[in-house]
Amino acid sequence: MLSLRMEPDHASPLAGAVHAYNAGDFTTAFALFSEQAEQGDAEAATWLGALYAHGEGVEASLSKAFAHYLVGAEAGNPMAQTNVGAMLVMGNGVARDVATGAAWLARAAEQGDLYAQYNLATLYSRGEGIARDDEAAAKWYRRAAEAGHYPSQARLGYLCANGIGVEKDFVQAYLWLSLAAQHGIGAALAALEAIVTQMSAAEKNRAAAEVDKWRARTRDVSRHARLMPLPG
Repeated sequence: MLSLRMEPDHASPLAGAVHAYNAGDFTTAFALFSEQAEQGDAEAATWLGALYAHGEGVEASLSKAFAHYLVGAEAGNPMAQTNVGAMLVMGNGVARDVATGAAWLARAAEQGDLYAQYNLATLYSRGEGIARDDEAAAKWYRRAAEAGHYPSQARLGYLCANGIGVEKDFVQAYLWLSLAAQHGIGAALAALEAIVTQMSAAEKNRAAAEVDKWRARTRDVSRHARLMPLPG
């Protein structure tokens, strides 16, 4: 699913368009974003990508969504870069090109976009279209997991439990699987139950302390969804 979350800036020329969008007046929003995009505003083009992707205020078109996202991506918008990368990887609205998609995801991931980090990690873990790299996958899952992205927490926990791309560590596995399981990820709960039987009492105590520490640090980051290739 393609989506875009952008906070309105009331001092921006886009403020009226954003206000119309938030009010559910997509036709007006489309007209205003189009006007700004025609004047070279890359942020407006990124918004248009989202409107075309969802068919909000305009007939849905993934090819037009991609074209507008690309304008934003080339201007450095990490949300647009993530969507461009994901669409290239999946062949949505554009010819499939995993290598180029991965390059766009890497640019967004370096800027801290959690969904780009997750997508990039997934590509590395699959080794589909790019060389498999378990260490790189673990690195990017960790970056997103530490910011509170719970699908990444689940994947990182699995890697830690099995020593894939990282040293096998049941305490770390327990930590990340617990954080993911509290958001209802069933696979994380099942994996957690499997490793608990292999942990010593001391490991369980350390793991519980780690969970308490991290639970206070993570935050809700699921508000701006991306196209996310699902882990295999």
